[in-house]
Amino acid sequence: MEEYRDETKDMEEKEEREDIREYVERKRWVFFGLPFTFTKYTVNERVITINAGLLNTTENDCYLYKVQDVELKTSLAERIFGLGTVACYTGDNTHPQLYLEHIKHAKEVKDYILHASETARRKRRTLNTLNIDADDIDMDAD
Repeated sequence: MEEYRDETKDMEEKEEREDIREYVERKRWVFFGLPFTFTKYTVNERVITINAGLLNTTENDCYLYKVQDVELKTSLAERIFGLGTVACYTGDNTHPQLYLEHIKHAKEVKDYILHASETARRKRRTLNTLNIDADDIDMDAD
């Protein structure tokens, strides 16, 4: 019985290690898909990080549990060169919309962000809600 528990524990640890991914992509020129920009996107199981700039650099982080929705946008030129733009709508105060612009493997990154953000919310036991101005309804009832 104890051997079975050890095997189960080993299998769970292996599944957790396989699930851990990190995507590192560079913003690219739309034409020819060349990475001649100074913007780098990193997406892992906890955070989305955007590093931009050469001399003056900016680093912007957004925790995945704050991501509420993800959208994939592709123009004709992006489709021709195998690129896409992933728009993340977040509950972050500094950047409520994050754009991972002109990246390769955009659909794969979008799917990963959707799955990882849901997993992160469950781990933190957070609830994602929208404000629909319910206060107005209470005033009408009086």
